[in-house]
Amino acid sequence: MGSNLSAAASTNVRTLREHPPSSYSLKIHNFSQFEKSTTSSDHKYKSRIFSSGGYNWRLIIYPQGNGKDNGSGYISMYVEIESESLMVLTPPTEVFAEIRFFVYNKKENKYLTIQGLRQIIPCDTFSNPENGYIFEGGQCEFGVDVIVSLPLTNWEILSYTEKFSDSKFSSAIKNFSELKENVQISKSFSMGGNKWFLKLYPKGDNRADGKCLSIFLCLADCDKPKADEKIFVQANFRVLDPRGSNHFQRQFNYWHNEKTLGGGWVQFLSLPELRKVYLDKEDALKVEIAFEAVSATKYSPTI
Repeated sequence: MGSNLSAAASTNVRTLREHPPSSYSLKIHNFSQFEKSTTSSDHKYKSRIFSSGGYNWRLIIYPQGNGKDNGSGYISMYVEIESESLMVLTPPTEVFAEIRFFVYNKKENKYLTIQGLRQIIPCDTFSNPENGYIFEGGQCEFGVDVIVSLPLTNWEILSYTEKFSDSKFSSAIKNFSELKENVQISKSFSMGGNKWFLKLYPKGDNRADGKCLSIFLCLADCDKPKADEKIFVQANFRVLDPRGSNHFQRQFNYWHNEKTLGGGWVQFLSLPELRKVYLDKEDALKVEIAFEAVSATKYSPTI
């Protein structure tokens, strides 16, 4: 298909559809005579040039099959790119295109759509008027869609950091029982290439009714995702047991984006249990987050 350019077709897939071919159609009024006429042109017929995807093409039909390509006994169909028409520019070495061939079936009033090449339809099946491909005294129709794939310009690469030099960050809240401020903000810290901070509501945020500790992991403003960006975090939130290893822990899986910079729990731990078990002798509460994964995305420029 083409001298120094190529177009690839998918493996043989057959379907019926009502919509006609969009790239090129060849209607023949006397298939028997058409078949005879190709004996003087290497048993094939080349259509006029048609354009698709910025390139010029020809539809090629072997009414008795292309014996050189294991197509004997079948209608064979190909497309050929006209590389000469591209010499005004620097021609590519390959052109990638999705190619669909069409054969009209009058009986079904639909187009048999084939993704394949050498063996489209057995000649006996095609030539039998009862099957609907030959109709009204020898008429038939072939066609093709050539959908050229443009160079890749839109992409993204998603990766995950799973190993950290120090995967944990902890923060201590002193004089917990005497706190008057409703929100506590930790110092910022870096993890997975981003800056974060913890936000705690010692008496619960407005949705907790003063019964539970609320806790959230938030992105710093300097690392706020742009539109349609997102960052995934997998971690463990813990309230540490000052007297042993019975830490209160919850698994955290969350996608941060430009509209939701923070994720966590409105009702993380009940305040009665917290006061009973998790305050040390100096009335301090220690919370910790242990990171397991942080995502990063590289992407092509958006329009």
